[in-house]
Amino acid sequence: MIYLRSGLFQLAFYASFIVQMIIFTPIYFFLPRKTAYRIPKNWARINLWLAEKIAGISYEIQGLENLPKGGFIIAAKHQSFWDTFALIPYLRDPVYILKRELLWIPLFGWYAAKQRMIPINRAAKARAIPEMLSRAREEMADNRELIIYPEGTRKAPGAEPDYKYGIARLYTDLNVPVVPLVQHAGLFWPRHGFRRNPGHIVIRILKPIEPGMPGDAFFRHLVEVMEQESDRLLVETVEAHPDLPLPAVTRQKLKKIETERQQAEPAGQPAV
Repeated sequence: MIYLRSGLFQLAFYASFIVQMIIFTPIYFFLPRKTAYRIPKNWARINLWLAEKIAGISYEIQGLENLPKGGFIIAAKHQSFWDTFALIPYLRDPVYILKRELLWIPLFGWYAAKQRMIPINRAAKARAIPEMLSRAREEMADNRELIIYPEGTRKAPGAEPDYKYGIARLYTDLNVPVVPLVQHAGLFWPRHGFRRNPGHIVIRILKPIEPGMPGDAFFRHLVEVMEQESDRLLVETVEAHPDLPLPAVTRQKLKKIETERQQAEPAGQPAV
């Protein structure tokens, strides 16, 4: 049944994408940028609705009150295509840092270019940072919400962290709050394959890290905060879905978390 629902969802997902492109493309590029953003936001809402009604994937967002006013950076965990669009309807004017190859995709890339998404050339490595910072300053001058995935690419739930220092450069250069965000959409919408596991995704928005910290101290703090909350949410999510198929890396992580928890517990008091 899961594979049938997953297949039906995939058909509905792509059919919706194609139909909306046919309907809205003729007007999207003639609208002012911010007005045109209503079309991708509506597309995201439809995707979320289809995922719930067909694939059985519901969601909730915890901590929306932690989003600051004005411009800020969201540092998010990235596990699935789902988390690339799930937050769009809840933000005023989000801008993403994404690999430049995505802008080469017909229609999708044109839509992204109109919203002034920030492409980064991963092959350029260190040379890409100044270009990214320059573009980010331009967009933040318009009080946008900058979304970046500090680990650079999708990772399986519980995989070893691999944060890139570019997030610290953005933090110190832009001088705006950074809002950590964790979730485990990859348990329900895996990064590979078409199977969609029914269940409830929790997006957890943490308290912002205010500007002013030295870059190295900020980087260490961000990694610590995100990894601790990510581990906590992973345990909560798996406990709430005992029948969920888990990747090997996720099982290993849960075992490690349990071992660390047992080691941290105080020794029992001797019997009197």
